[in-house]
Amino acid sequence: MRVPTGVRWVAVVSAVALLTTACGGGSTTSPANSGKLKGASFTVGGKEFTEQKVLCEITAQALENAGAKVKRQCGLSGSATVRTALTSGRIDMYWEYTGTGWITHLKHTAPIHDSQQQFDAVAKEDLANNKIKWLDKAPFDNTYALGVKKDSNSDVKTLSDYGKLVQSDPSKGSLCVATEFTNRDDGLPGLEKSYDFKGEKLSTLDEGAIYNSIKKGSPCHFGEVFTTDGRIEGLGLRVLTDDKKFFPVYNPALNVRESVFQKHPALADVFAPIAKALDTATMQKLNSQVDNDGDTPAQVAKDFLKTVK
Repeated sequence: MRVPTGVRWVAVVSAVALLTTACGGGSTTSPANSGKLKGASFTVGGKEFTEQKVLCEITAQALENAGAKVKRQCGLSGSATVRTALTSGRIDMYWEYTGTGWITHLKHTAPIHDSQQQFDAVAKEDLANNKIKWLDKAPFDNTYALGVKKDSNSDVKTLSDYGKLVQSDPSKGSLCVATEFTNRDDGLPGLEKSYDFKGEKLSTLDEGAIYNSIKKGSPCHFGEVFTTDGRIEGLGLRVLTDDKKFFPVYNPALNVRESVFQKHPALADVFAPIAKALDTATMQKLNSQVDNDGDTPAQVAKDFLKTVK
């Protein structure tokens, strides 16, 4: 298009400025939310694994698209660290999982296996006791599981089978886990109690190293995995069935301090369609784009937001 000059150019600039002000900004990903948070500033946090880095970037970019200024603290180590950052005011929001909120943060020992009931319970109690607001939950469930190579240990299909293997030969049940998993009631201690096994050969690794270790069979044949992780399919792994339904439901929802939400209630409108779009297949795809295809969380988040209606 040819650029107008002189008086006509001034008129065009003025008209564009007026339209931009009236529309509240120029987001290309979610026009309905453009400018809803203009002038606001937020610090967004997230945990250190791929899915959380993607969710952190989705959050930051959605806020920026809505007109806000954003500081990122993606990649914080461990649930306790991120939660403390939220409650202390170091960050304003991050995505937490219902099972983690219920078991780890609110100190319950028995999970609620119905997804909606679990969400309602954790959201109500966390708001009342800790002034933490849970926005809409996403439908995907990123629960814990134990993974193994598809072409090995074919007779071990369930966690009950795994428990029996450990009891008969601990070395064949060698297990890789992250440090946090060894300390959580919804992690290894509870798993051992529920499935009545103990004494497995245990290796503690960074979460990111566990998947390749399972594939190599060294230092472990089995390992802690997350069910939405794209590396399960990418590395040829399979997940053992939780036949006693030990692991809680882990639907994610954006956690925001109540004081922040009261000041910016438009956050609910900005993130409702985003949460709705994050089903299991979508989250697995986003994770795979980072872990298997080598894309950055920022690029994956940007492309995803273009699809959100």
